[in-house]
Amino acid sequence: MTSCPDCGHENIDGVDECEACQQPLTRLSIPRPKTPIEKSILRDRIDVLQPREPLVVEPGAPVSMVLKLLVAHSVGCVIVVEDGEPVGIFSERDALVRLGPDAAKHGDRPISDFMTPSPVMLEADNAIAFALQRMDAGGYRHLPILNDGRVVGVISVRDILRYITEQLLTAETA
Repeated sequence: MTSCPDCGHENIDGVDECEACQQPLTRLSIPRPKTPIEKSILRDRIDVLQPREPLVVEPGAPVSMVLKLLVAHSVGCVIVVEDGEPVGIFSERDALVRLGPDAAKHGDRPISDFMTPSPVMLEADNAIAFALQRMDAGGYRHLPILNDGRVVGVISVRDILRYITEQLLTAETA
């Protein structure tokens, strides 16, 4: 059994998050960091990436409008929200894979027909290493970020790459 360092709950060995408080337990099985960059990825929290304010649409928003929003705001995804609760995410990958070359034919259909339902979301105080693990395991390039259960931002692989680059440059000048 693995004891959660946040709430003390005893969990089955190998689980990714605490059954009681849903805090990530992956840090308990992570090897000790050897470099300053590894240390910072494990230490720093997602909020240091300064998640961008999410672009939000309703499930009934037409595909054509959502695609125009993505282009106008130069972002890779929108969060689909119904009654204040996130119900899906629609990303540029969804546009390529689910709409494909027939995107124009689907312009009037609701985005909910093409979104990824129930997206994985992380808390702003989760470690950057946890975001990397979730992105890698799920094949995600964007993750909605929560604060007190409310979507407050979105991070992308590019945000993490920018962070790592900054860490590398800082380590070189130190």
